Amino acid sequence: MTTRSRIEWTEQTWNPVTGCTNVSPGCKHCYARVFAERLRAIGASGYENGFAVTLQPARLAEPLTRRRATVYFVNSMSDLFHERVSLDYITRVMDVIRQTPRHRYQILTKRPERMLAFFRKEPPPVNAWLGVSVENRRHGLPRLNPLRRVDATIRFLSIEPLLEELGQVDLTDIDWVIVGGESGARARPMKPAWVRALRDQCLAKSIPFFFKQWGAWGPDGERRSKKANGRLLDGQIWDGLPDPHLARISAT
Repeated sequence: MTTRSRIEWTEQTWNPVTGCTNVSPGCKHCYARVFAERLRAIGASGYENGFAVTLQPARLAEPLTRRRATVYFVNSMSDLFHERVSLDYITRVMDVIRQTPRHRYQILTKRPERMLAFFRKEPPPVNAWLGVSVENRRHGLPRLNPLRRVDATIRFLSIEPLLEELGQVDLTDIDWVIVGGESGARARPMKPAWVRALRDQCLAKSIPFFFKQWGAWGPDGERRSKKANGRLLDGQIWDGLPDPHLARISAT
C-alpha cells in the first residue's frame, strides 16, 4: 500500500514488494524487518509472511489512482532487485512508473549488479531515480560502479547508516548524496568527522547533500532519542535535492 512517509527526502512510500534478506553490515539492525514483524503480529494485510520476500501485485496500480504529482520511495520495506523478485514482476513495476510520468520514483538497492543487468535491455523510465545504499568501504563503495553504468535520470547514494569513515569517494556521475546515522536500541554511533568529510566532498563537486539524521547518537557522542538529536550539522539543516530538469541529456 502507499503510505505518507516520515522519511525526510520523500513524500509517499509504495511497496509492491515486501520483505528482504541481509547482505551486508548495514542490514544488521534493519528497521523494515522490525516493522514488518510488528505488522504481522497485529494482522496487517500484506504482512502475513512477516519479512519473507513477498510480491504484492494488488498494490501495483496504487500510483495510477493518485492524480497529484508525488515523490514515491519504492519498496521502503524491501529491495526491488532482490533475487527472489522475478524479472517479469520488476517489468510490471517499471510499466506502472512509465504510465505515471507525473510522479517521481526513488528506487534504492543493495543489489546494483542485478539492477544493471535488468536495465541492459532497455533504459530505466525517465521519472525513476536510481540509488544504492552505502554503509562502509568494503560492502558499500563497490556498489557505485554498477550504478554509474545505468543510464538513469538521477543517480543517488543513501549513505545510511554510515558506519565508518569512507575516505575519498569517487562521486563521478552521482547526482545526490543522502547521509544519516542509525537509530534504534542497538544503533551504532556515527562520528561527525565522517559526515563532514562527505558533505565537503559534495560541496566541492556541487552535488546536492542531504543530511537526514544523527539517529540514536548525537554529534557529542551522547545517546538520546532520534528526535532529540535532530538533523543539525554544524548549526544548519542540509536539505539538498537534485533538480531533475538539469539531469544528464543521455537519460532524457
